Amino acid sequence: MKSFRRTPALALSFAGFLTQLDVTAVIVALPTIGEDLGFGLAAYAWTMDAYSLAFTATLLASGALADRYGRRRALLVGNALFAVASVACGMAWDGPSLWAARVAQGLGAAFVITGSIALTASAYPDPADRARAFGLAGIVSGAAMAIGPTLGGIVAAWLGWRWIFLANLPFCVLAAWIVPRLVAEERAADSRPLDLAGIALLTLALGIAIETLLAGRTVVHFAIGTGASLLFATLFVAQQRRRPQPILDPALLTRPAMIAVAVLLITVSIGYWATLVYLPPFLTATFGLSTAVAGIALLTATVPMIVLPPLAGRLATRWGWRILFSCGLVVITVGDLALALEPTWMMALLGMAVIATGTALVQSQLSGAVVTLAPPAMAGMASALTIVMRQGGFAIGIALLGAALGSEQAASDYSRVFLLASAASGLGVAAAVLLLPARPTRT
Repeated sequence: MKSFRRTPALALSFAGFLTQLDVTAVIVALPTIGEDLGFGLAAYAWTMDAYSLAFTATLLASGALADRYGRRRALLVGNALFAVASVACGMAWDGPSLWAARVAQGLGAAFVITGSIALTASAYPDPADRARAFGLAGIVSGAAMAIGPTLGGIVAAWLGWRWIFLANLPFCVLAAWIVPRLVAEERAADSRPLDLAGIALLTLALGIAIETLLAGRTVVHFAIGTGASLLFATLFVAQQRRRPQPILDPALLTRPAMIAVAVLLITVSIGYWATLVYLPPFLTATFGLSTAVAGIALLTATVPMIVLPPLAGRLATRWGWRILFSCGLVVITVGDLALALEPTWMMALLGMAVIATGTALVQSQLSGAVVTLAPPAMAGMASALTIVMRQGGFAIGIALLGAALGSEQAASDYSRVFLLASAASGLGVAAAVLLLPARPTRT
């Protein structure tokens, strides 16, 4: 039996580690960053959403460019851009300079992730080896996002928030050194066309929706913003249907099961990942925790994401998707409700652990569900859809929960945030029960 070569998978996983770590490491330090640079809640949310929006939009272009110019080259260029942008984040002097640097980070991260996924697939042609390689990458990615808040809180407390970004530089240099020595260059035989119009339409739809939620303080403003966002989203769908090679084929979302998984990806992003952004200021406002202590407390909301995914795999086989995903979303719903009911310190810790447990049961299996449900010829596009839905849901969720919080940010105001997150998770429960098959099927 041929032995599994872990080295290329580890090298590629390491290249993507920082891009995933940076998604959550900045969360705990956001109140400190806002105080230092002098911006409020809307800007607080844009610090996260600038990264996610740029990542989501660029992801659709990065795959085509990587196929055309080389996947390893795309990864290394993205890594270099991420390093430069990290320095720019660490040197930011006000909100706009930080948001611009975060956009650049998101652009670089998209190329790193796209290149890493494509190179991993080509480095392991055997299906069993490929599954193990992606499983290893998933563990590394999950660990990065799980330890991010705690690590970011400790670094911000000891060295200052700028070092959350500046500390990326030596690791980016190491990735630039190790990847070319362990991974060969790959190009696609037939490169895909670059759809700039589609990317622009999707970016406008998401960006206007985020800005409307954060800044739409009047009914007229909100109505205009929502209408514009829906208009660009509709134009994107129509434009993709006309293209012979769409970047995201709307036909993927015509089956009930695929609609259910798309809804689940979005609701988990709201019920857990976007909620995670508001947990540090909630802990500070409600219990008076420092940045470092809040980061440590968030371990209860992240450690289950590292240890429970293997159990989720076994339960998916035993229970099927409908039961597993329904139960996971119910658990998230209950955890968000516990946080909404003006909890004691112990109840807050329990609520955080509960939402993490539910997410750990669902998160790792959703990507596999998308690929399994999609036609074999559309597996790559289905994977891209997974990331777009997850990151888009994260960005919209941050804005949506921020709009629920308002500008006061008193301890009692966070009940609205967690109630809304619980309602979103409940929508995921309904989608899983009503639309998913009992057992995995492929057409």
